[in-house]
Amino acid sequence: MNPPAVKIAPSLLSADFVNLARDVAAIEDAGADLLHVDVMDGHFVPNLTIGPPVVKALKRVARRPLDVHIMITNPLRDAQAYLDAGADILTCHVETEPDALAIIRASGARAGLAVSPDTPIEQVAPYLAQVDMVLVMSVHPGFGGQSFMPEVLPKIEELRRGGFERDIEIDGGIGPSTIAEAASAGANVFVAGSAIFGSDDWAETIATMRSIATKHLAATA
Repeated sequence: MNPPAVKIAPSLLSADFVNLARDVAAIEDAGADLLHVDVMDGHFVPNLTIGPPVVKALKRVARRPLDVHIMITNPLRDAQAYLDAGADILTCHVETEPDALAIIRASGARAGLAVSPDTPIEQVAPYLAQVDMVLVMSVHPGFGGQSFMPEVLPKIEELRRGGFERDIEIDGGIGPSTIAEAASAGANVFVAGSAIFGSDDWAETIATMRSIATKHLAATA
């Protein structure tokens, strides 16, 4: 199996929301492949973040695809609003309403399915034919800045062993010191927030992460 392309997806949750358009332009210039947008409803997860109006505003200025992760209880009800706002990739959770994948695919967007750390990877199996990407959470969803949980990596390895050749994204505690482990397991899309936005040189950090991931992902082929 040829390894899929490495993609770096900076999490805008760590950007400066007062200067969001500025940071979007800067992070794209620094080498971002995707712009990761975390949506939290205060119900499925305890935090509360942005809604469709902000996604729509981001779409007006973004040059890279919007990778929107909806940590919400009712994606069947709300997914269309994020699709209409401009999500290029929309990821819902297997723990909520994975049947929302049909709405996402019907819209023409790429469909993702996320799995939380405590959820067995077997729960995504019935939906793999419908997804373009599986998102393996390496922290508990709902808060930024958490520590990487390496115990989730066997989920990625199991997906690859089972023949899943599409994108596997990992989100939570990813940075230059943890990306090698994630890539060695078979992940190819890497969400990083504070590791990038908190660094002194965003372009250098992204380039370093890409180089490490490419090396270790190639070794899995």
